[in-house]
Order: sequence, then C-alpha cells, then structure tokens
Amino acid sequence: MAGLDRRAFLSLLGAAALLPAAKPALARPAVFPPADRELMVPVKGGRLYVRTNGVSANGRLPVLLLHGGPGGMHSTFHDPLELADERMVVLYDQLDSGRSDHPDDPANWTVARFADEIDAIAAALGLGRFHVLGHSWGATIALEWAARRPATLAGLVLASPFVSGKSWIADVAARRAALPADVQAVIDACEGTAPPPQATCDAAAGAFYAAFNRREPLPAMRKAYEAAQNLKLNEKLYVAMNGAGEFTQTGTLKDYDGEPLLARLDGTRTLFVIGQYDETRIATVAAFAEQVPSAEFAVIPGAAHGIFNDRPDESVAVVRGFLRRQDALAQKDVPASQPAKPRNP
Repeated sequence: MAGLDRRAFLSLLGAAALLPAAKPALARPAVFPPADRELMVPVKGGRLYVRTNGVSANGRLPVLLLHGGPGGMHSTFHDPLELADERMVVLYDQLDSGRSDHPDDPANWTVARFADEIDAIAAALGLGRFHVLGHSWGATIALEWAARRPATLAGLVLASPFVSGKSWIADVAARRAALPADVQAVIDACEGTAPPPQATCDAAAGAFYAAFNRREPLPAMRKAYEAAQNLKLNEKLYVAMNGAGEFTQTGTLKDYDGEPLLARLDGTRTLFVIGQYDETRIATVAAFAEQVPSAEFAVIPGAAHGIFNDRPDESVAVVRGFLRRQDALAQKDVPASQPAKPRNP
C-alpha cells in the first residue's frame, strides 16, 4: 500500500495476524528456463556470471534481480523469470557466488563493492533506465545502491529485506521465541558448551526454517538446475559476513546499519514486500516503509522468507503490478527511460 499512515499500519498488522494459511503453491514448470543470453562481466576482483531472458519493449523496462545469501545464487529467482513475458529479466551471481568467479578474497566482501556490481552489469548490457529487485541480503545491496540516487533507477523492490544486523537478529530472536518450548530448549543447548549431536541440532534448526524461512519444498526443476550447474551456497562467504547460522550473527554484517539510507530513497519508486511468516517481521519492515514517504508496502499471505518459493503466483503478481506502475511513471521522462542498445558480448 502507498503512503502508510499510523492507522493503516496498525490495521495491516491486525489483519495480517488473522490471515488464514493460503493455498499451497501451484505446480511450476518442469524445467528451469534456459537463458536467452549469457555473459561474464568484469568487476573489481573478478567476473560475474550474468544471464538474461526476454526483451523490453513498449515501455516495459528491464529488471535486475539480486539474490540473497551472502553466497547464494541466481536460481532462487526461477519464478520471477515469468516477468520475461513482457520485459528483460536479468539474473546474476554475485562475486564468489554461483557461476561467477571465486577469488576468495575477503577484501571484496563489502556491501559497497557488491553494490558497484549493479552499475557494471548495466554498462555491460547497455541498459538505460531499469528496475532493481533485491531479496534478503540482495535487498541490502539494492538499498545501498539505490541510496546513491542513480539516474538509471526506475523502480526498487526490497523483498524480505535485511536492513540492519540489529533489527534482523531481534526479529529472528522473536521468531525463535514463538517455536515450541522443547525446540527452543534444543536450540539453546546447541549453542551451549556441551551441545547434543549435530543431527539433533539440525532438526531443531530445521523446525525454525520450516516455519519462517521456506514453508514449501523446493521445486524439482530448481533442484535439477542447481545440480546441473553446480550451484550451491558459498558457506565461507556466508559465515564471514553473517555467521554460522540464523540465530546469532558473528560476521561483518552484525554491525551493518542501512536504516539511515532509507531517508535517501525515492518513495514514489519503492516497494517493500514481505511474507506473512517471514524471518523479519511485518512490524519491522512496515516501520522501515514508514521512513520512506509514498513507498508501497505488501504482505504475501502464507509465505515465509522465501516468498517466491512459497507463494509464487501472489509474489510475482505484486511485483508485476508495481513494475508496470513504475514503467508508466518512467514514460514521463522518455529520453532517460529508453534503454540503450545492448553491447555485443
């Protein structure tokens, strides 16, 4: 919703708490869509794997999708690829992730350098104006980049965003406290000096993930694609920036605070979206949205942190509608909104 006021915000919280579980996600395509184009884009520290699908025409601007992690991969966006029926969709793996180069240099693992990757990709593809969607850690990068107020930004989607280490770990603690007492006790023991067997700890953590990270199983086509492409989480990068797990942060992001950047965003071009059962809570993200005047805010019923996996139809529909509205706004500035011709790979 646009322009959240306090009354609307409180009404939203009450309604969200009463929402019934949404219907299970529909069956998805059997095969992960192949890329229309693939290229390796040079950036500081190495090269990024980039793939595109679809063509932008008739005022439909490209959208660049930033995966979570740190250390995740582009395959998490199998469902938003549906947007390629009306615009170019750009997926990529961040440095040291997926099919991109893995220089394994911690000097590269800064939010600012990851944000610089966006400009490098846009230049390589010859993009003019375009949209950016970041999910989770990807939203951290998107926020950092958008706060620079780049002229190329047409629309910004911050999905299940990690905005600050402090707010994130507070929300995870609150979600953890909502688990059954016996599960909480196991998690506590696993963090103690004499932890139970690893399988026991994994099962307790799995209960948290099943409730708040991903409530629906991964599609078979995504599993097959990741296996064929050898895509998997870069655990070293994840641990260095986040920590060993979701419950405590020991990495560099524990002290990250992107909240002051919210004031620099253009609210008329910004959407915050979150799952009903997300790891980061509705109240937290709604409060972030309130700091961005005129920003839109949406909750995906029945979804946890993996909104596109849990409720793909609803999540893609929300994003599609927002991007179309931003396309219309961009038409008021035709010279700036027309994408440049792509460069040869």
